[in-house]
Amino acid sequence: MPVFLSTTDATFETEFADFLSTKRESDSDVLEIVNGIIADVRARGDAAVIELTTKFDRLTLTSDTLAFSTAEIDAAIAEVPDAEREALALAATRIKAYHQKQLPQDARWTDATGASLGWRWSAVSSAGLYVPGGLASYPSSVLMNAIPAAVAGVKNLVICAPTPDGKVNPLVLLAARLSGVETVYRLGGAQAIAAMAYGTETIAPVDKITGPGNAFVAVAKRQGFGQVGIDMIAGPSEILVIADKDNNPDWLALDLLSQAEHDESAQSILLTDNEDFGKAVAQAVEKRLETLERRLIAGKSWADYGAVIVVNDLDEAAALSNRIAPEHLEICVADAEGLADKCIHAGAIFIGAYTPEAIGDYVGGPNHVLPTGRTARFSSGLNVLDFMKKTTISRMTPESLRAIGPAAATLATSESLEAHGLSVLARLETLNNE
Repeated sequence: MPVFLSTTDATFETEFADFLSTKRESDSDVLEIVNGIIADVRARGDAAVIELTTKFDRLTLTSDTLAFSTAEIDAAIAEVPDAEREALALAATRIKAYHQKQLPQDARWTDATGASLGWRWSAVSSAGLYVPGGLASYPSSVLMNAIPAAVAGVKNLVICAPTPDGKVNPLVLLAARLSGVETVYRLGGAQAIAAMAYGTETIAPVDKITGPGNAFVAVAKRQGFGQVGIDMIAGPSEILVIADKDNNPDWLALDLLSQAEHDESAQSILLTDNEDFGKAVAQAVEKRLETLERRLIAGKSWADYGAVIVVNDLDEAAALSNRIAPEHLEICVADAEGLADKCIHAGAIFIGAYTPEAIGDYVGGPNHVLPTGRTARFSSGLNVLDFMKKTTISRMTPESLRAIGPAAATLATSESLEAHGLSVLARLETLNNE
């Protein structure tokens, strides 16, 4: 059974703090393994990647077969049923349209001194996109990673998607094609991250790595940061639903289970101002778990990390939501828009009873690669800017240097950086002698 809490209980703050601090995934045993894998890939390149793929994915490769050939991709794509092809194409179209609106603008202006200032945006040169393929294989993750990169203007894109036992998901390859990515390596785990970060004889190193994965992938990304850029360290999935009694308990039960079925460490939370309704939703979850295909995974997630929290009012719900800072936040109350304005810490917000989180996973448009583990307090979901960088631009004229140069020289002297100041004063001396 999930945790049941009420803000009216005298012990609520202690119990809620304990609940927030519950660690749902441990990487203490993973770090040593991942460091060994990274060192091996850096030292032996292709040979290490091939050996590790045989060990973990039970798939024997050569340097020539690390990536799918064009013929293999074409053959796999041909197997995709029309309905799934059309659904994936719709998702790709909507995701592209949404992310195109995120493109930033360059700027350039001349200030009062005559100095020309501004900035310029440009895409990273290359990116490696990781697509999970262990317990499940997600073509939607291909779209969510590759389309923002393509919209940003990244020229060289590659995908690493593990294929345990050689089993290929044709939809993953179709999603890559729809996103404009032709190079898909059948690699997974920490070895895939290491290969993209440091390169091998066959795999060129990239500038940025994005995409979710298991604990080994997350730790490998953390360890590689600095050598390459990364989007985030993603943890287990999570959803928070804020709902009043005027909702369908079964709908919300399914929404909670939509994240619980991801893995046993996922977390699903309901905040409601009506205790009877909270109990009704919990009962609906138990009923659905009797027949859900992934009931063993979802049931353990719900039992170990699920929660129903009863609040006095919806303002209190918003305050608790901001403390939780969930990956996904569903708001199903009468004034959903008004409550959404008060919820400032969330990876993605889904407003109203007809906006299930699952829409966001596939065809809504916004990205589904989102901050987890309360990191939505300070970070954002994957977006076009993750594949771009801003370069500032400055150009002084003789007049502007005369106007602001002396202040720069004064500050350089105050910091005991003589050459800094002299580099400005030398120019000012020349200008003053003209």
